[in-house]
Amino acid sequence: MVKHLVIYAVLFGCTLSLPAAEFVIKDTKGSHTDILRDGKTLVRYMYARDESTDETKHNTYKVYYHVFDPSGTETITKGPGGKYTHHRGLFIGFSKLTSHGKTTDLWHMKNTLQRHTRFVRKEVTSDSAVLSSVIQWTIPGATIVEETRTLTVHHDDKSHLVVDFVSELKAIGSEAKFGGDPEHAGMQYRPHNGVAENKSAKYLFPQDDTNVKKDVDLPWAALNYQLGDANYSVQHMNHPDNPRGTRYSAYRDYGRFGAFPVFEVPENETRTLRYRIRVTLGDLPSREVLNAEYKKFVGS
Repeated sequence: MVKHLVIYAVLFGCTLSLPAAEFVIKDTKGSHTDILRDGKTLVRYMYARDESTDETKHNTYKVYYHVFDPSGTETITKGPGGKYTHHRGLFIGFSKLTSHGKTTDLWHMKNTLQRHTRFVRKEVTSDSAVLSSVIQWTIPGATIVEETRTLTVHHDDKSHLVVDFVSELKAIGSEAKFGGDPEHAGMQYRPHNGVAENKSAKYLFPQDDTNVKKDVDLPWAALNYQLGDANYSVQHMNHPDNPRGTRYSAYRDYGRFGAFPVFEVPENETRTLRYRIRVTLGDLPSREVLNAEYKKFVGS
């Protein structure tokens, strides 16, 4: 088989089939989409919107991604409920988003919504899978941001998972100011709620003397946590093209961590944010290894 054979889905509700050990994208219509390799789920895109009850509304007010364990059957990230229900897997949001003369909360999702509207790209090769969708960020009566979010999953024999998270944020009908604080805004990774119970989160930064609460524009931050007998390490990488002054929140014992930028987008224009998440099994890699992985990200 040609290495870079690409299959485009015409009907997004179907399975894109490739031989074993290659990527497959499988959609459960109206609920979620899985990216699999070798028959095992790596990432699940959670895009359902169910307004039938208050509980289902709460559970589906945000679009996010789950990361799965090596068996492909159990999540190692958090969904609704638990400590801080609005923290969910790989996600992005801002607690202070000013648009149309109002400041709203698209982090805690107070009277707001991230709504999946459509897929724009589903593509697989032997080396990667790409899933791209359009997500409307809404307040009562208006869409204030239209996001095109693209997740690219790469094959890497040395990693459990390597994903590029690209968020293209278009301001609709008004300029938009994206703000908040490192605790309540930005692109974040939240491990399984079991980490809130065992308080196993440990962090590593590029330098011994890094002050994560003051230093800005760190290239990366890394987390290690335990779930049962398993041990996971996560490197969160901040692309140098992202807004300057970005700060990392990476110190909570329950493991939520990520990058927080502040920026403005003129009306009907777009700002693109780029991050890479690398998940490995076992203890945290050395700084030498993490720096080398960051250089790969920037080089790509």
